Amino acid sequence: MDDYKITTDALDDVGHLISERALKGETVLLNMGPQHPSTHGVLRLLLELDGEVVVNCIPDIGFLHTGIEKNMETKTYEKAAVMTDRLDYLNTVGNNLVYCLAIEKLVGLDVPARAQALRVILVELQRIASHLVWLGTHGLDLAAMSMFLYCFREREMIMDIMEMVGGQRMMATCIRPGGMWRDVPAGFEEAVRQFIRIFPKRIKEYENLLTRNPLFLERTKNIGILSKEDALRWGVTGPMLRASGVAHDLRKVRPYSGYELYDFDIPTQSDGDTYARYLVRMEEMRQSLRIIQQALDKLPSGPVRSNNRKFVPPPRAEIGVSMEALIHHFKLWTEGFTPTKGAVYEAVESPRGELGVYLESDGTPKPFRVHWRTPSFLNLQVLPLLAKGHLVADLVALIGTIDIVLGDVDR
Repeated sequence: MDDYKITTDALDDVGHLISERALKGETVLLNMGPQHPSTHGVLRLLLELDGEVVVNCIPDIGFLHTGIEKNMETKTYEKAAVMTDRLDYLNTVGNNLVYCLAIEKLVGLDVPARAQALRVILVELQRIASHLVWLGTHGLDLAAMSMFLYCFREREMIMDIMEMVGGQRMMATCIRPGGMWRDVPAGFEEAVRQFIRIFPKRIKEYENLLTRNPLFLERTKNIGILSKEDALRWGVTGPMLRASGVAHDLRKVRPYSGYELYDFDIPTQSDGDTYARYLVRMEEMRQSLRIIQQALDKLPSGPVRSNNRKFVPPPRAEIGVSMEALIHHFKLWTEGFTPTKGAVYEAVESPRGELGVYLESDGTPKPFRVHWRTPSFLNLQVLPLLAKGHLVADLVALIGTIDIVLGDVDR
């Protein structure tokens, strides 16, 4: 018991969550993690086990804490945008989008129609890329090693498109307040059309490998069941919620960036297990293709950034020929703009669920308060509920089914 007492003393503030059976030595405490960054992120799980059965599971987070929210408050509104990419690093374009939507709502800034359509195309491509990382790593976790190679093959096509648009594969900050950083290059539309021609067949390949695979079914069916009532009670969003039978998607419920113009469905399942969440995400990729196709077919011409010089820097081409443009550029990038006092909340549907940002202005060029509502943080809290009563071997499937990004959790 003396050796065990040392272990319980080391539990610190989570000690009160351990059961009486553990304190009596009837169950075993096992430290799982912190995991290596090349997995789902740096996550530690404190497990209480009865043999191989999980009695309790306590997530310990904070290993990736970066202080992004407070760091954003030290920068002007426009300069802080680059930090949004570093939250959910598999949804960088979506992070840019919700932050820019909040600024536009705060100052009443218009966004041209072409920029709205391009935003939708890029965000949906990003959703597919994120789901491909989830599918590849989830398969790899469950010993379906080929899935990882196949999924990253298609993801490379999307990363090439992102690099074409913003000059970076992942963190380009191509969405800016008032529209886009710049217009897309000449080969953009053909590159996207080439992807949406190829990808439906590739989804069928993934499904042929997994959907009726007896080993995959054994590892996912009836594993980690989350009821509709529990999903709502715990504030779960995204595919986790829709796989429990709730057809909630912010793109439909509270459309933004012109999503009301597109025809698409909200995939749902009723079983609420790991397999149901797999089915929902697979169908979501098909729906994203539908949205991208529609946006490309009616992509308008015109500017990609607002002409409101009070908040938006002028095009680079004007700086060399217009003194007024040069002054505007200099002042906006050195001093920033000053919104009136007020606060807004804006949310979008990220690949993991509701991604929201609360933005408060005190009338200075820097935001007074920036706070993010990240889906990974809220979805992770149901892991103890999902894990209880399952085997230790099922934990890796349960972590994968939540599709957490620890940069999205810790901030």
